[in-house]
Amino acid sequence: MPGLKDVKNKIQGVKKTAQITKAMNMVASAKLRGAQEKMERFRPYSQKFAAAMSNLSGGMEGGNLPLMQVRDVQSVEIVVVTSDRGLCGSFNSNIISTADRMRKSLETAGKKVSIVCVGKKGNQFFKKTGKVRKAYTDIMGTFQMFNAREISMDVAENFMTGGSDEVRIVYGKFHSVAVQKPELEELLPIKPVTGVQTEVLEKISGAYTYEPEPGEIMEVLLPLYLNVQVYHAMLEVGASEHAARMTAMENATSACKDMIHGLTRLYNKARQAAITRELMDIVGGAEALK
Repeated sequence: MPGLKDVKNKIQGVKKTAQITKAMNMVASAKLRGAQEKMERFRPYSQKFAAAMSNLSGGMEGGNLPLMQVRDVQSVEIVVVTSDRGLCGSFNSNIISTADRMRKSLETAGKKVSIVCVGKKGNQFFKKTGKVRKAYTDIMGTFQMFNAREISMDVAENFMTGGSDEVRIVYGKFHSVAVQKPELEELLPIKPVTGVQTEVLEKISGAYTYEPEPGEIMEVLLPLYLNVQVYHAMLEVGASEHAARMTAMENATSACKDMIHGLTRLYNKARQAAITRELMDIVGGAEALK
């Protein structure tokens, strides 16, 4: 049985850890409110943009628009969006596992794969594979639209110059505070948007007249649409990260409390054993004097 001092030191250490995890839980909760509000404000814009793109691209051929050109897929680029910081449970590892499974599947099929990492955690994993073409780290804590624009422009340029024939994005989608799941979407080539949410389409009524021609408008809207898709993925990851961290720190705090309870019982047993030994020594000494 460990000594009293050792057990007492362990109890104090676990209590300090519990204070840290509780503070991190509170910080994550405060940050989550802002990130979730920002994400929820952007979702209607993203849906409306998708509806407008659906209306414009419905009857169009993408042959004359570089970002809509469908080619024989020989090389695929994967954009992996993770957080810069850890301590958020399995959130990042789930995204990385999904992207890595896709990479292995594509390579098994004979495709050339390159990876663009957004977030430090994804870069730390994939740089060991030698497949990382570009990495954007230390931006997920304070990212803005210009960060998404920079990423989308780089990915689009690589696509148009033949560096990739298809671009996919993997990120963590925010479903609720308790549920964040990896999401996979195709970024390029941009295809006529389908599957826009029914409630969004029901709000659209009337006929649209475009001037200039839809093709000229699409040349301007396609890069913007790509920016919106990347920025939306980053917003989802931002909110999901804080939700996952809040849950992880809450679980850690509960685990610390359980450990403190168990260590306290062990401390009491050790103290009782020490008292019993002292009493036996006293009784033994008294008997010896008799």
